[in-house]
Amino acid sequence: MTLPPRVTDRAFARLAEIADMTGAPRPLRVGVSGGGCSGFQYDIRLDDPASDDLVLEKDGFKVLVDPVSLPFLQNAVIDFSDELIGARFVIENPNASSSCGCGTSFSV
Repeated sequence: MTLPPRVTDRAFARLAEIADMTGAPRPLRVGVSGGGCSGFQYDIRLDDPASDDLVLEKDGFKVLVDPVSLPFLQNAVIDFSDELIGARFVIENPNASSSCGCGTSFSV
């Protein structure tokens, strides 16, 4: 069964923290582009919404996925990780057949 990506409460909480620091909420864009050491790479950044984006929203905070990236992110989980090696948004993607050690590049 194909489902849109899901955003964890921890990821939405981090967006709230960023909004508190910057003074204004900005949507988080999660996209996929060609490149990286495994063929595709994630593009995660604060961005403005486009008219054709999938918008995942909770408590006024938004995560955007463009229609080209959506097939690569079906059933994925968008999370936030704060570990000793660093704090970052991470993607748990069941569509990726392999990924590199940095976690930002994958193949299908």
